[in-house]
Amino acid sequence: MGEGRLPWQGKMGQDSAGRDRGGVKGAMKPVLGIETSCDETAAAVVAGDGRILAEAVLSQLAEHAPFGGVVPEIAARSHLRYLPEQVRRTMAKAGMHFRDLGGVAASSGPGLIGGLIVGCQFAKGVAIANHLPFVAVNHLEAHALTARLPGLAEDGAPFPYLLFLLSGGHSQCIAVLDVGRHIRLGGTVDDAVGEAFDKVAKLLGLGWPGGPALEKLAEAGDPNRYPFPRPMMRRTGCDLSLSGLKTAVAQTVSRLGEISPTHRERADVAASFQQAVVDVLADRAGHAMDMMRQRFPGSKLLVVAGGVASNARVRDALLEAARLQGFRMVAPPVRLCSDNAVMVAWAGVERLRRGIIDDMSVTAQPRWPLEALAP
Repeated sequence: MGEGRLPWQGKMGQDSAGRDRGGVKGAMKPVLGIETSCDETAAAVVAGDGRILAEAVLSQLAEHAPFGGVVPEIAARSHLRYLPEQVRRTMAKAGMHFRDLGGVAASSGPGLIGGLIVGCQFAKGVAIANHLPFVAVNHLEAHALTARLPGLAEDGAPFPYLLFLLSGGHSQCIAVLDVGRHIRLGGTVDDAVGEAFDKVAKLLGLGWPGGPALEKLAEAGDPNRYPFPRPMMRRTGCDLSLSGLKTAVAQTVSRLGEISPTHRERADVAASFQQAVVDVLADRAGHAMDMMRQRFPGSKLLVVAGGVASNARVRDALLEAARLQGFRMVAPPVRLCSDNAVMVAWAGVERLRRGIIDDMSVTAQPRWPLEALAP
């Protein structure tokens, strides 16, 4: 085994028989990734063979918590303040100079426009000063391609596969055909899953961000205590809706508020809400896998990504849904589910490998659907 090669790696993204395992082939210099689409200031250096040479994520939780959510202006100013040092430390940890890189990639949308501009323009500056190619990464595609990091999935993640993207701003079922080629099969018609978690957590007085706190509280509750609705269950297609569920929870919490709810009652609400969401997601994923099988008979891989993919109950339910459909499920490790720069750098690797380089005139986009990436 060559120096620096990891135990799970064959030769440049291949297994021992030389088959493509969903990675990449050929030597390539590392890529610097920058992520500033919301409230994490992140940088990472990823080698062409998928090795993570250095990474760092700086959360802005303390700045936004007093306001109960992300304040765009504060986020942009924080990125502007912290990003240069974050990149410097990451490069130092990787033991590299900018001239050692093969390119610079930055989240350029969708997201909060102020933060996107900061990260995108900083990355362009590094690229111009060091004569490096620049890649404007679609943040959603970065989530979609994380599963293709060599070694993350035992049998790799070859195209095409089904992506169930679950985050605070996006809940979508996507057929991922190749880099830059995506078909939207369905998605939320109102609230994203992470958004619903945060709103219910706020109703329960759990503060922000609410998802992890609600999951923790739900551990002590009875998931069958409150018969909350399961919107769009068993409906044709894979669209989902959570606003009705959120309203039902709000009404229940309001009634309990009149009698000073106990910790156990709040825990029961959290557990019942979480179980309703889990049931809806498992059902929607099952329908999406049916749709994927009909369109692409050879595809039997479900990739789950986004911040909500770190919820243990959600992961377990989707794993079981995949098993029942004869699919294999892959989810990134928890630290790579939420916004991070590793996924941005890896998306840069994937695009640069295909000779895709962006012009310096490209601008950040607050809205940038995956379907718009098609040539």
